[in-house]
Amino acid sequence: MFFLKNCFICPFLVIIILLLFFFNGIKASHEVFRNLQSLSSTNTIKYHRTGYHFQPPKHWINDPNGPMYYNGVYHLFYQYNPKGAVWGNIVWAHSVSTDLINWVHLDHAIYPSKEFDQYGTWSGSVTILPNNIPVILYTGIIDANNTQVQNYAIPADASDPLLREWIKPDENPLIVADISINKTRFRDPTTAWLGRDGHWRMVVGSARRHRGVAILYRSRDFLKWTKAQHPLHSSSKTGNWECPDFFPVSLNHTNGLDTSVDGENVKHVLKVSLDDTRFEYYTIGTYDTKNDRYIPDHKMIDGWKGLRLDYGNFYASKTFYDPSKNRRVLWGWANESDAVPRDAIKKGWAGIQAIPRKLWLDPSGKQLVQWPVEELETLRNKKVELRNHKLNKGEIVEVEGITAAQADVEVTYSFSSLKNAEEFDPSWAHLYAKDVCAIRGSAVQGGLGPFGLLTLASENLEEYTPVFFRVFKVKNKYKVLMCSDASRSSVRNNPKMYKPSFAGFVDVDLSDKKLSLRSLIDHSVVESFGAGGKTCITSRVYPALALFSDARLLAFNNGTETITIETLNAWSMDKPDK
Repeated sequence: MFFLKNCFICPFLVIIILLLFFFNGIKASHEVFRNLQSLSSTNTIKYHRTGYHFQPPKHWINDPNGPMYYNGVYHLFYQYNPKGAVWGNIVWAHSVSTDLINWVHLDHAIYPSKEFDQYGTWSGSVTILPNNIPVILYTGIIDANNTQVQNYAIPADASDPLLREWIKPDENPLIVADISINKTRFRDPTTAWLGRDGHWRMVVGSARRHRGVAILYRSRDFLKWTKAQHPLHSSSKTGNWECPDFFPVSLNHTNGLDTSVDGENVKHVLKVSLDDTRFEYYTIGTYDTKNDRYIPDHKMIDGWKGLRLDYGNFYASKTFYDPSKNRRVLWGWANESDAVPRDAIKKGWAGIQAIPRKLWLDPSGKQLVQWPVEELETLRNKKVELRNHKLNKGEIVEVEGITAAQADVEVTYSFSSLKNAEEFDPSWAHLYAKDVCAIRGSAVQGGLGPFGLLTLASENLEEYTPVFFRVFKVKNKYKVLMCSDASRSSVRNNPKMYKPSFAGFVDVDLSDKKLSLRSLIDHSVVESFGAGGKTCITSRVYPALALFSDARLLAFNNGTETITIETLNAWSMDKPDK
């Protein structure tokens, strides 16, 4: 059931959030709290734990490592602290599934035990060899100086459908940094690919001064690796590159491609995670197989103003090719942003994995598109609908009858005209989308927008996380801003809580005067997909009032242009087995 309110949120002071992430915000995976990392949790606080996102029963997780599909089973390896709720004591935890949604946790696949990884088993990837044997490539830490080397591991019994035990052969390490490489910035080997010459190739992330580098290695037998004379790609003023990912995408269809595919009608993607910003960026380009060089397409930008897979709390991502459904699947880590480390220990857990997403190249060739894997829909339960509902300026409508704290909602909005679009202030030209969102938030009345959803809202709207669009006019064109704004997400009095205005611009054709939005709401996370997955934003939020049955979901319009909700479908989401 739906009901309409005729009074929108009273305007309040807009706070411009211009925070850099290395001062406050999402932390990368290597911040060390030695006095806290082994304080185990006996109990876990439940009220912000997710219902259908992947997370272990307790303690810290970060990067997804080497996800793969092997002999009918999906495997997810991930960085995990078995002893506490802050980063440290990192092992490769291991879980398996037949559908990417319901997971069984197994014993750890890799943990520090040899001279070549005694100080840490860090991120990496999995490659399935032509003889159908999976091989883990991972970064080992060999000393207290954080010296990093590249190692491998193989299944103890490849016939075991769950691959429960892994062996680290004595030939390790496979790769040691030469004198030209910073040994403390040398990590996260990619999935290897097989070239037309029969040689294997892989990339390791690194930095040379302020230049990010994807160091290329080649091998005939997967055991002896030689550094190429030049990197696969590098870019100045981008800082250290970690968690690189290099893979092909089709120009002709949305199907995925095996990592070794190249040739006509194929482009390549290079994604890197930047230490300096705690964000990820990618470019689309051409892989010159003759010279082993990756060349980004014209107008592609490496680094801070480049394309991002997700414009929110999403880091250290990794893709894999799923031959069972002929798709490429993306995993990403969403860290906590609510507390200082001791609060994480009190809570008993930290970190989740975002919902796995199918990923493909947009028909324009200018960006990637992402959408939650279809298996997620098996968790949909009670459904409510709304059709052809008009929202005038200042109106909201509540979506009742579902569990608003644990929901999946898809909406298509339409409008009759673009003439009310606001002029884009020329002084904003140098700003990031998130800064524009902080200036022109959901409570600031506009022309065409803001309109969208108020997620995890409390009864009297003391708390809410709006996910919304605002359309601007720039000369004779239009610019669509999509925001997920956590600034009003919690009334908790915690100065350490990070409540940013995340945002991205949406490259979309407005000739049909429609915009679509899907949001996955799960207690302390809101994952949103704009325009069919062209722009994606993940927010971590920590309401104090909008918890469990006290959370509300509403659709709103705060612009002068009337917005029509053509269709709204919302579902309560069940919990998977995990």
